[in-house]
Amino acid sequence: MKLAIVDVGCGNIGSVGIAFERFGLTPLITADAEAIAGADKVILPGVGAAGFAMEQIEARGLAPVLRGLTQPVLGICLGMQLLFERSEEEDSACLGIIPGRVRKLAPAPDRPVPHMGWSRLSVADPDLGLADGDYVYFAHSFACDDGGWTAASADYGRRIPAVVRSGNYLGAQFHPERSSAAGARFLERFLER
Repeated sequence: MKLAIVDVGCGNIGSVGIAFERFGLTPLITADAEAIAGADKVILPGVGAAGFAMEQIEARGLAPVLRGLTQPVLGICLGMQLLFERSEEEDSACLGIIPGRVRKLAPAPDRPVPHMGWSRLSVADPDLGLADGDYVYFAHSFACDDGGWTAASADYGRRIPAVVRSGNYLGAQFHPERSSAAGARFLERFLER
């Protein structure tokens, strides 16, 4: 299997690569449009700011490729947020693959921002390799709108989409590479698609 991890010049590429190496794969970390288009599965990772990440995607000519992929694609954390139309972070236009916006989390006395740590999932889609009550690790200050694309969620003062799905695109707001057994099951299920 050819697994491509999109190199957008920022983020958690190393830890995501190591997570897939545990399944016996050697992912290709690349910003080459042909290699991404020719992969069996594509990972769009990300840690950082939406504006900078989109600038890198545009500068590398990857936006049309990412929008046109027909194979399974997994966006992780910021990579998931980039699948949406727009982010309040730096008022950034994103890839527009999934309708909706990404908005800043509202802090509260018992809910600091960023949301960092383990939260319990409520799972609507049994095909994710996740189960109700699984704990997964989050590290984010922005979250996408809730909608028909929400496949699993967490409660952080409001319902936070933890996993979204639209066609061949899947997104995880949490970090599966840091989420112990639940994260490993999620990644393994993605590889089985």
